[in-house]
Amino acid sequence: MPHALHRATLALHTPLGTPLAGDTLFGQLCWALREAAGEAELCRRLEGYTRGSPWLVASDGFPASYLPKPTLPQHFAAPMDDPRQRKAAKKQRWIPAQHTGSPLGALLASAVDDATAYGHAPRQTVQTHNTLDRLTGSTGEGIFAPYSVAQTFHAAGQRIDVYLVLDGERVSAAETAQLLAALGSAGFGRDASVGLGKFTLVSFEPAAFAGPVGANAWWTLAPCAPQGLGFAGPKSYWRVLTRFGRHGNALALAGKPFKTPVLLAAAGAVLTPSDTFTVRPFVGQGLGGSGRLSRAEAATVQQGYAPVASIALETAP
Repeated sequence: MPHALHRATLALHTPLGTPLAGDTLFGQLCWALREAAGEAELCRRLEGYTRGSPWLVASDGFPASYLPKPTLPQHFAAPMDDPRQRKAAKKQRWIPAQHTGSPLGALLASAVDDATAYGHAPRQTVQTHNTLDRLTGSTGEGIFAPYSVAQTFHAAGQRIDVYLVLDGERVSAAETAQLLAALGSAGFGRDASVGLGKFTLVSFEPAAFAGPVGANAWWTLAPCAPQGLGFAGPKSYWRVLTRFGRHGNALALAGKPFKTPVLLAAAGAVLTPSDTFTVRPFVGQGLGGSGRLSRAEAATVQQGYAPVASIALETAP
């Protein structure tokens, strides 16, 4: 298999209007490729995307050197009789990446909270926007009513890790780094045109996760679509995420900018195969194509793949 894992480290310079989610990042990298090389080249890269052959798979953005805590029931962790311990444990949602080869108990015990992982915990704020009626020179009702949108502030220069699985036959590490740099310059996500989502690329290098002894499941690093892929339901765990997709770039201004909603398993899912476990860089499936996701652009696809690390699920007590 030509797919290989890489880690990109970003430095954030402005607030984020849109969370750094893997499927959103993939979509914006597709737009960046289209702007750089043309629509025909993007279509070539997307050949086979819905048939298990992605050209690129992107993870969510994580605090540097950390991964999202696996989504597992409490009985897999050490017992906690004190309610205050259980409350604190819910906030410990980051695992040091260096612990990926640890047994499950040690892995879960290494979890830390936002303040530890980021250094300075991100701050959520609400920004009020106004749309002026040019006839009256003021706001009003309906489309002219003031509205509020959320923004996430990080410390200046906050380091964020993104893991990308590349098909080396269709995209190189150097080209991917260029696409990320271009995206960071233009801005990621909502309100990039007014300065949000700016970042620089600090480094881009091959990566690998240590596999624990007895690994038997995959631990996902982005939202993915596990439906119908033969995972063992009683031994798999995830949080359901409903993605109400919306087109970006030029299609955001089209008459039908919204995509068909899809159900995904949020990052941190633990997926156990029904048959043999093998180490692999990603799981999931590509969604869409042939008008299944968008009326504005029939070829639209949705990343339902996720980069993964291996995990050793122990028998529940």
